[in-house]
Amino acid sequence: MNEREALSTTGVRNYALLLLLVVYTFNFIDRQILTILMEPIKADLGLSDSALGLITGFAFALFYATLGIPIARYADGSNRRNLIAIALSVWSLMTALCGIAQNFWHLLIARIGVAVGEAGCSPPSHSIIADYFPPEKRATALGIYSLGLSLGMLFGLMAGGWLNEIFGWRMAFFVVGVPGVLLALVVRFTLKEPPRGFAERRTDTREQPSIASTFAFLLRKPTFRHMVVGASLLTFVYSGVVTWAPSFLIRSYGMSTVEVGTYLGLILGIPGGIGIVLGGYLADRLGQWNKRWYLWIVAFSVVPAVPLLAGVFLASSATSSLLLLIVPIMLGNFFMATTFSQTQGLVKLRMRAVAAAILLFIVNVIGVGAGPQLVGIISDLLWTSYGDESLRYSLLIFSFINLWGAWHYYLAGKHLEADLVAD
Repeated sequence: MNEREALSTTGVRNYALLLLLVVYTFNFIDRQILTILMEPIKADLGLSDSALGLITGFAFALFYATLGIPIARYADGSNRRNLIAIALSVWSLMTALCGIAQNFWHLLIARIGVAVGEAGCSPPSHSIIADYFPPEKRATALGIYSLGLSLGMLFGLMAGGWLNEIFGWRMAFFVVGVPGVLLALVVRFTLKEPPRGFAERRTDTREQPSIASTFAFLLRKPTFRHMVVGASLLTFVYSGVVTWAPSFLIRSYGMSTVEVGTYLGLILGIPGGIGIVLGGYLADRLGQWNKRWYLWIVAFSVVPAVPLLAGVFLASSATSSLLLLIVPIMLGNFFMATTFSQTQGLVKLRMRAVAAAILLFIVNVIGVGAGPQLVGIISDLLWTSYGDESLRYSLLIFSFINLWGAWHYYLAGKHLEADLVAD
């Protein structure tokens, strides 16, 4: 059996997907654990909501998104597997270093280090998956990969909540950070790098477009323009909710970090994970009938979830709030897999990692950056009127932005078939 035949086997392809899923899970464990630890960190280091919003939002997103583009440019021309292994080592070590932070600046620098490492994860991973799986299976595959987000939130919140109660917030960072270094060795020595265009039997000309030309190529496509705006708006709301929900539940309902980590972790992990995978699966099924449904599935899933999400922040009890959160988290995750998949289909072979990085750059600056930051700022502004309930009303205000995002996904779907790259 030659190398190409070996790579085409189901076992090799599925192993690659599973391993990248595990890497992405570690990515979100290390990213998410800070959210469950914000209240003890706030008390220990004397930080404001605006400062915490900066650490979890713009400071992280700016470095994560900006460095993702040159790293992806390297990935489109070089070995993607080795890049992922190095990136995993960096963000794992920097997560552990968060545990020795003595003030705002120490924690900020360590989180920037986490962002620098994590910038090398998703763009090359998307590119590898696109070369292993053909277009008609790609949204499902990227949905399975994106399940790492929900699994990472599940384990990050639960581990962070319990470790904080038993050992304190500093030890929690060490415990989740160190294992990633060992996983990096597994990636380096067991993951096989597929040829470009392998799944589609497309010929790789080895011509690598510049970042600017890739960006211009994407901007010429109405599908991408609407899709990236829609994804940014949905991520804005999602990141704001996920980042601040632990603090909201602790302040408004008096829950402990163990309770929040367990219940919120289960909701973000299980319904959230179902939403990611189901969204990709339904997109692949409906998209084979009519390509517009690859993106329309997002528009028609988000709208009914909006009033339920608003209800989360108006609920009179923690139980009601958590139960109301289940459906919005599941439906709100439908956009991830198909957005990543269609971005890969809109570009040429050696544009794929850079295209993913451009998408993530815009989505993360607007969504991951502005979402948590603005929620924190509005919470501080409302403090004089609402006290500990200020965070509740800040989150409520931003929950309606999802309707705007859904409209852009509807418009994106109308242009998709004409914009897909066929050669």
